[in-house]
Amino acid sequence: MATSQLMRALWRSENLPSSARKILQNAVWALRHGVLDESSGSDKSAALLTQKPGYLLRVDPDQVDLHRFTSEVDRGRSLLASGSPEEAAAVLGEALALWRGPALADLVEIGVNWPELTAVQNARLDATEDYFEAELACGRHQAVLCDLETLVEAEPLRERLCGQLMLALYRSGRQADALHAYARARSVMVDQFGLEPGSALQKLQHEILNHDPALAAPTAPKPVVAALRPADLRLAETVDLGCVPDLALPAEREPVLPVVPVVPVVPRQRSVTADRRHVSVLLVRAVLDPDGDDLGPAEVDGALETATAAIREEAAAFDGKVAASIGSLSLVVFGVPERREDDATSAVRAALRIRERLGASTGHGRRLTLQLAVATGNAVVRYEPGRDDSVRTVTGGLLEECEYLLFDTPAGGIRVCDETHRSAASAIAFGRANDERGWLVTGEWPDRATVPAEAPVARERELQTLYGLLESVRHRAEPRLVTVLGEAGVGKTRLIAEFRRRFAAQPELVRFLVARTPPLARDSVAAVQASLLSSYCGIRRDDSTAVAQAKLGKTVSRLAVAEEEREWLLAELGLLLDRESGPVSGPGTRAAWRRLLEAVATRRPLVLVIEDLHLGEDALVDFVEELADPSWSVPLLVLVTARPELTQRRPAWGGGERHGVTITLDLLSDGTIDHLLDSLLANMDGQFRDIVDGLFSALPATLREEPTVRRRYVRWLLASGCTAGDSGESGESCEDEAALGYDGSASSVSTGG
Repeated sequence: MATSQLMRALWRSENLPSSARKILQNAVWALRHGVLDESSGSDKSAALLTQKPGYLLRVDPDQVDLHRFTSEVDRGRSLLASGSPEEAAAVLGEALALWRGPALADLVEIGVNWPELTAVQNARLDATEDYFEAELACGRHQAVLCDLETLVEAEPLRERLCGQLMLALYRSGRQADALHAYARARSVMVDQFGLEPGSALQKLQHEILNHDPALAAPTAPKPVVAALRPADLRLAETVDLGCVPDLALPAEREPVLPVVPVVPVVPRQRSVTADRRHVSVLLVRAVLDPDGDDLGPAEVDGALETATAAIREEAAAFDGKVAASIGSLSLVVFGVPERREDDATSAVRAALRIRERLGASTGHGRRLTLQLAVATGNAVVRYEPGRDDSVRTVTGGLLEECEYLLFDTPAGGIRVCDETHRSAASAIAFGRANDERGWLVTGEWPDRATVPAEAPVARERELQTLYGLLESVRHRAEPRLVTVLGEAGVGKTRLIAEFRRRFAAQPELVRFLVARTPPLARDSVAAVQASLLSSYCGIRRDDSTAVAQAKLGKTVSRLAVAEEEREWLLAELGLLLDRESGPVSGPGTRAAWRRLLEAVATRRPLVLVIEDLHLGEDALVDFVEELADPSWSVPLLVLVTARPELTQRRPAWGGGERHGVTITLDLLSDGTIDHLLDSLLANMDGQFRDIVDGLFSALPATLREEPTVRRRYVRWLLASGCTAGDSGESGESCEDEAALGYDGSASSVSTGG
């Protein structure tokens, strides 16, 4: 290949550097003393020769994977055409196994787009269709069904592929799904090109509608099996029962040679599930900065491997699973195998941690240039149920959307789609991108927002209702259940925080314990009990099990209970504080918990705040409802916040019961928000002033004074939970003055002495 041709392939003519020829010579030298040097001992070693007008790569064709692929595909197609689908499937499968991802993925990511790459990718798709054809001819439609569904989702315009999917679905007894696949393909073709499907696909649809016998799956050939003697029973265990000849008429069977043929053993495939689900995907591009120390190929590989390992570790911390790593690009999926309400938030937080970790030097003398993008929506996910690292593939339009976001993301930036922004806005600070495509992450809101103590909440009527209910509990010594209902961001948590703040000046009246419902926990009852217990006992999140048990013992020793009952409380409640195996709750634990509440409430009325109850399992909802048992004589106010989903699950929740009250919060009007903004800005401390400045500086100048942007921010402040006077510490914990919540999800605010 001529040197000039190589340079044109690497640089556009207008961007050709003056040292282009020298750069090319250095690259040739690196190849000769790197990859090619390692194979020099082989009989078929490759050699890069200098030969006018440029260079000649001399290599045995069998060492080029693309040549091997093409050769094997040609052989497989010949076998398929000659009526040998079994052999054809094996050969084509081996050819496709040579692929490890898109061709020259690292070059494509930096903008190289050679026409040959499109031809190679199409050749791979053609070979895949031939492989499916061979498998279907062997009657193995079930084995390829998941792969067909995934590929058709990614390539909806390939009619042959669609026909193969329709045939596999029909043979699997899913006639309606087969016809739906045709309708979906036709819709895409008509909408995009105004074309009807080809005659072959239309003919297949007609045959499916009429249950044409020609569509029946072929019967797999049965291998000849020798007559079994007692000594052959062990061998018989390895023979597929479907291949054993009919033994009902032994007299009519033809003689068989006493030789057991060698039957190829097909490895058992793992169970793979493919379905369309709601997920968040994170794409990370980590490219070595060209300005730095010169690295050899091994060092470059080591640096990228280090980056990939870091991405995997940080993603796992937020329940993300790396689905693929190709070159400098990594794909992380959140929401598999179980969807969580905070998947989008977790994806953005993982992106922030990855950027923080990889933003420094890789340790190989080079820095990484990072681009990150998050998209949330529906995608087709193939995964292995029950496996920790289960995600196999992710396909669909969601990936394409995320790729577009990544392409437009500035170096070091994190860009998200509108759906991700809506889902994570309560925890992540965003600024609108300059091009109006998506949002740029500007940081995280603090875990405990510091809203000025005197900031109004415009909920005076609701606060007076809560105050009256607490007075009723105190005077009547009976439990009440109050549900504060409203959409996300309406200000439920802020209302509770203001309610707590107003009792801070009357410490003898009431004690508050606050816990947040863990999303989709396996035992949310035990988790909430553990949070509240840790809060009351002053147990910190980093305390060991032994320290936690000691603090529990000190707390229980102060209760006015008999010695025998004290030991029982320690034994049962101690199950909630096992930091290794996690909290456990059973009938005995619940009884002990109930007794603890009685003992605590005898000193002063108790308010239990449980936030986001709609996230809890049914057992937790039942547990909370039981706390407000009217037959229980204890001054207890159970204050719950939830979204409307709770009443959709439990239509009768809080209705018609004397001890149950529901307060529904609506969004504040724009006029009220504008009135509150001046007060917030006038009283805001330095921490929040920095956050506001950072948020607004990321917005286009035309939006910084936009009323809707300002109102959105104020609504978030009102939805946050803590005032400036609330440090999140227990005013009177049994252990010390700085008791923090269990796992950061609970706080204890004692307003009594």
